[in-house]
Amino acid sequence: MQYTNHLTIKKWAEEDRPREKLIQKGKSALSEAELIAILIGSGTRSLSAVQVAQNILNSTTNNLNELAKLSLSELKKFSGIGEAKAISIISALELGRRRRDTAPIQKPKITQSKDVYQLLRPHLLDLQHEEFWILYLNRGNRVIKTEQLSTGGVTGTVVDSRMIFKSALESLACSIILIHNHPSGNNTPSEADIQLTKKINEAGKVLDIPVLDHVIFTDHTYFSFADESLM
Repeated sequence: MQYTNHLTIKKWAEEDRPREKLIQKGKSALSEAELIAILIGSGTRSLSAVQVAQNILNSTTNNLNELAKLSLSELKKFSGIGEAKAISIISALELGRRRRDTAPIQKPKITQSKDVYQLLRPHLLDLQHEEFWILYLNRGNRVIKTEQLSTGGVTGTVVDSRMIFKSALESLACSIILIHNHPSGNNTPSEADIQLTKKINEAGKVLDIPVLDHVIFTDHTYFSFADESLM
């Protein structure tokens, strides 16, 4: 779209304002000028924040690598850019540079129940009370998120299946794995464990978020519902 000098951002259609556009359409829908406009927040009496950002980009032939080379004093020469806004731009570009230089973290992949046991071992080892945890997985069975759902006493903890699937939906999980510990060291599932697993498993089928396993953790061994064909 063309940005005209007499039209302030507040008068633009809501879907064209940078912040609202990001919320409605996602970050990839914004131009570089719109992203910088969000950083600087406001323009001048005659220029919108997007126009100020575009002026800066024009000076570097719209090259972000060249923009990153501009010093604090060079950025402050642009109309509408004071020290605070210049620092915001420099900080954002430096974060981008550091991200580029950082290797992405490989998310653990679950291929068997032993993987679940080893992954949760640092969280559940030596506990004297029960805790209930969830692994949220993507389509490739890699862990999106590890979450403690609840903590309780020596013999039990409360589990709300609605909270499990709320988090699963928010995380865009394709499947989940249930884990809880038995401080007693007995890895045999109780009748309550069995019924809870059935309940959550059925809810997962309805929401098309399958429950792949329920692992009962003890300090020295574990029990897998999937391994015992109980899922």
